[in-house]
Amino acid sequence: MQAHICGHMHGVQLRAPGDVALATLPRPSAGAGEVVLRVLAAGLCQTDLHIRSAADSRTPDGTTLGHEIAGVVEETGAGVTQWRPGDRVVVHPCWSCGACSACLAGRQNACRRTGGRLNPPPTPGVTKNGGMAEYVSAPASALVAIGDLDPAIAATLTDAALTPYHTIRTCSELLHPGSTAVIIGLGGLGNLAAQILRATTATRIIATDISDEAIDAARPWADVTLRSDDPALADTIVAMTDGFGADVVLDFVGNDATLRLAAAIIGRSGAIRVVGLSGGTYPFVARSAGNPLPRGVSVMCPYGGTYGDLAAVIALARRGDIAPLVTRFPLDDAMRAFDALEAGTIRGRAVLIPGDAPNPSAR
Repeated sequence: MQAHICGHMHGVQLRAPGDVALATLPRPSAGAGEVVLRVLAAGLCQTDLHIRSAADSRTPDGTTLGHEIAGVVEETGAGVTQWRPGDRVVVHPCWSCGACSACLAGRQNACRRTGGRLNPPPTPGVTKNGGMAEYVSAPASALVAIGDLDPAIAATLTDAALTPYHTIRTCSELLHPGSTAVIIGLGGLGNLAAQILRATTATRIIATDISDEAIDAARPWADVTLRSDDPALADTIVAMTDGFGADVVLDFVGNDATLRLAAAIIGRSGAIRVVGLSGGTYPFVARSAGNPLPRGVSVMCPYGGTYGDLAAVIALARRGDIAPLVTRFPLDDAMRAFDALEAGTIRGRAVLIPGDAPNPSAR
C-alpha cells in the first residue's frame, strides 16, 4: 500500500442542478480495495450535457463528473495486489459487487446488489465522483490495463465502444455471412458500431444518418450508406434484402421516427437494439393482425457492457481494428468543451486532458 495522496486538485463539479463548473477539490485517497489514478484523459459525452442541463436527476450536487476515464495508478489501498503504481488503465463504468449471481455470471452491468430493477450499478461521474479531474479513486476490480494505447483513445472506448460492442454481442448469433445489419445514427457510438461490426462479424453493414459528414466518416466500414431522411428508405432496405428485411437493426437515435423505421425494416426473428435515448415510443400492437413487427423479433435496450466486453474493446483498439476520432481539450478548458459539444462543433469524441495539453485538435 502506498502513502496517501493529500492536497487539492482541479476538477469539473456539479455544484447545483444545472450548475457545472471547474472547481478546486480535495484529492481522493484509496480505501480498501481501491486505487487512486492520476487521470490522463477523461471523455465528455451527452450524459454530461444532460447532467449540466439538470435533465439527469441521479447525480448528487458536489459530484465530480466524468465516466470515461483513463489514467495511471498512483496509490493502492489495502488488499489491492493486482495493480501497482505506474500501471496504465481504464475504468469500467459499472461499479459492481463482484459477488451476486449476475456478477458471478460475468454480467457486471446488471449487478443486483449495487443496482436495482430500474437503476444501473453506480457509475463514476454520474452517481460517484468521476474522472474530469487530476485524480480519481476507483475500485481496483473495475480496472482494465491499456498498455501503450493512447489514453485519449482509451478513455472514449469505455462508453463509446463498450456500449455498441455489448449491444452487438447480444445478437451476435444473427450476424453470420449473408446477414444484414442496419445502423441508424452514425454519431460517436454508431460510427464505432460500424467499426466493431466490420472487425468482428461477416455481416453486410448498411449505415444511415441525416448528416453527409457522418455518412462519409462511416464509409470505410459500411458496405452501403444511405440518408435516413429519404422517405423511401424503408422500402429501399427491404428491397436490398430480397424483401425479407434486416437481421439486426441498431438504433443509436431512439426517437419516434427511427423506432418506426426499425420496425419497418426488421425481418422475421430479427433483433432490434435501441441504444439512443431520444424519448421515442416503440410501435407495438399485441395482436397477430396489424402488428408492425414480424413474428419472432426481439427488442432490447442494452446498457453499458461487462468487464469482459471492455477488455475485448481495448484489445480491438490495441490491434488497430477500431479507432475513435477524438478532439482534445485541456481540463482547464472544460467549459469550452461542454459548449462545443452542445453546439455540435466537435469532431468525434471530446476528451479532457489534465495538465498541459495542446490546443483542441482532432486525431
